[in-house]
Order: sequence, then C-alpha cells, then structure tokens
Amino acid sequence: MNLKHHYWYFISALSPKFCDEIIKYAQSINDQMALTGNAKEKNLSKKDIHDLKKKRDSNIVWLNERWIHKEIQPFVHRANANAGWNFEWDYSEACQFTKYNKGQYYDWHCDSWESPYNRPDDMGLHGKTRKLSVTCSLSDPKDYKGGELEFDFRNMDPDKKRNVHKCNEILPRGSIVVFPSHVWHRVCPVKKGSRYSLVIWNLGQPFK
Repeated sequence: MNLKHHYWYFISALSPKFCDEIIKYAQSINDQMALTGNAKEKNLSKKDIHDLKKKRDSNIVWLNERWIHKEIQPFVHRANANAGWNFEWDYSEACQFTKYNKGQYYDWHCDSWESPYNRPDDMGLHGKTRKLSVTCSLSDPKDYKGGELEFDFRNMDPDKKRNVHKCNEILPRGSIVVFPSHVWHRVCPVKKGSRYSLVIWNLGQPFK
C-alpha cells in the first residue's frame, strides 16, 4: 500500500484538563505489565517475561470509557479524510493507557496482524482488522526525556533503505497522531521521568 502521508497529527488537540483526567482515572486502576500479541501474563515463565522485555517494557491500564472515545474519535475521522486514506472503519478497541518509566520502551512493531480477529464472542472485533492507530501525548515534555515516537517508512523491508522519522510534532502535551496500523513504529527508551500516553486502535473489515 503506497501512502502519500504516513501519519497525520494535531498539536495540543486535547486540553491539559482532559489529559489530567485520564491520568488520574488510569492511576486509580491497578496497572499490568504490557504484553505483545495474544500473550497472557499468568501463562508466562520467567524466561518468557525476560524475552518479552527485550521487545517491550512498560505498564498499561485498559480504559473503555465512552467519554474518552467521544473526545478522540472526531480526530480519527478528520485525519482519515485529510490524509486521503479514507479507510472504512466502524469500531474502536479499548484505549490503552501506557506509562513508560526511566529505561522503558517499545521496540519496532506494527499494530496490524495478517489475519483478522477471530472473536465470535465479541462481534465488535470478530472478522475485523486494525486499520488506524492513534497515540495521544498526555505528559508535559518537560516531565521526561527520551521516549520519542519514531516511524520507519520502509516498514522494515530489508530490501529498502532505512527511513526513520522522529515524530516531534506530538511532543506538546495533548497532541494526537493518527497513522495506518501497518506502519512500523517504536517508542525509544525513556531517559528521565515518566511518559504517559494513550493508544487506540480503530477497526474495520479487512482490506480487499
């Protein structure tokens, strides 16, 4: 899929009050270790956890409150149209609140999978695939160092020249970036302080 725009951003789109409300609410809930794929923490051995943390090391809380989706979804629609993607989507997964402390990170990955969700118990997910990913910056950039969001526009194709772009546009607090879920990206290690973010995946029927 050739893209004219690999991402679309909105600077300081969310108010400081809204960011504070999300952080306060998420901190009232017990967090959990961030996993990848379909892994479940209770089934992981010490070696599994060690190997996992080579790829991803952070703590998350799942949030599925309507007031959060209602605030952010209009920006997803605007980005989808403005960037010219025009992807058809009709469902948003629960939001993932993520806290990256000093030394924590998420290495190169993409959010979409080759096969759609096989979840007949949840018709919102079943048969659909991730199409548009959203990252919201909840922290003031003065509160941490490192933790940059980077994209690789070659999508990790070994036959293409490395094409890494640092997404500095979303450093201001409350900024939002929307991008196709197949675009490879990473969160660099945090060097100081803590970085808070909110991630949402938006789904639709598989591309034809």
